[in-house]
Amino acid sequence: MMSHRENMLRAVRFEKPERIPMTFAINGACAAHYPAAALEDLQAGHPLLFPGYQRPARPAPAPDTSPVSYVDEWGVTMGAPEPGIAPVAVSHPLADWGALERWAPPAPPSLTPEELATPDLAAANRRRAEERGELIYGGLPHGHTYLLACNLRGYEALTCDMADGDPHLLRLLETLEEYNAAIVQCALARGSELMGYPEDLGMQVGPMLSPAHLRRYIKPSYQRLMQPARDAGCIIHMHSDGDIRTLVDDLVDSGVEVVNLQDLVNGIDWIRDRFKGRACIDLDIDRQDITRFGTPAEVDALIRREVEALGSPEGGLMMVYGMYPGTPIENAWALADAMERYSGYYG
Repeated sequence: MMSHRENMLRAVRFEKPERIPMTFAINGACAAHYPAAALEDLQAGHPLLFPGYQRPARPAPAPDTSPVSYVDEWGVTMGAPEPGIAPVAVSHPLADWGALERWAPPAPPSLTPEELATPDLAAANRRRAEERGELIYGGLPHGHTYLLACNLRGYEALTCDMADGDPHLLRLLETLEEYNAAIVQCALARGSELMGYPEDLGMQVGPMLSPAHLRRYIKPSYQRLMQPARDAGCIIHMHSDGDIRTLVDDLVDSGVEVVNLQDLVNGIDWIRDRFKGRACIDLDIDRQDITRFGTPAEVDALIRREVEALGSPEGGLMMVYGMYPGTPIENAWALADAMERYSGYYG
């Protein structure tokens, strides 16, 4: 059986992987919404999705379900209804541009003293990764540029800034890029082989910003942040939730090799026609419709249809599912069964 590393590389490079790489992620909030035994059974019953899973020796403590509120390192107050659910900005430190002179970004990240003292750190890390059959992943945090600017400024204000060409915005974006560039350089120094640039740019219908604003303000930064990784031979992975059909040409033009996008929001046939055979599709499986409200048979049919439409013996397809509270446990089982079953469809 191929290692995770070899199988992933073959899928991305269209070199006939053994299986379609499949990822099933159980969101942390699920612990408060399902019996612990149900989640344990789900993982133990699917060894391809959860290799090496071991049931916990003792019961986990009762999960914390209290609302989440904190101020992040950028000075943005973030809030969420409970742990595990992605927080949103509830106040914006740069809602008034007058605060820009008093505001300071966090210090750029750097390697640890131990890493700095390691001779040829990248080569050492890659040797260990190859021995374990793994890839070294690196990249930017989710929402690193556009969404971070939204958090700092507020969505409506940022949209107006882009329309007005406000010079304060250019200054802010330069600051964010400087910070992100330091993250990229640290990841490269650690030997990263796949570099991720996750940023949600789509809404339920249509994008959050216009293609013209993406090209003017965001895409140039993306290209500069991706270029060092491309020069180092990294695989460039881009994630974006939502409807990104009008933006995707510009995203791929920035050097993206693996596109992680949502299936039903963008349309399976559209994804097939746009990407199949030209870029590796990392398909984000529906969490809003069929897996939430359909039957187990409909869940199975969805995965089979996606594999048949987007898969190939040559590769070019990966699939990922995030399980959140509200998904019937029988549908989660049907989905996990289908992901394991159809992962070998072309193998």
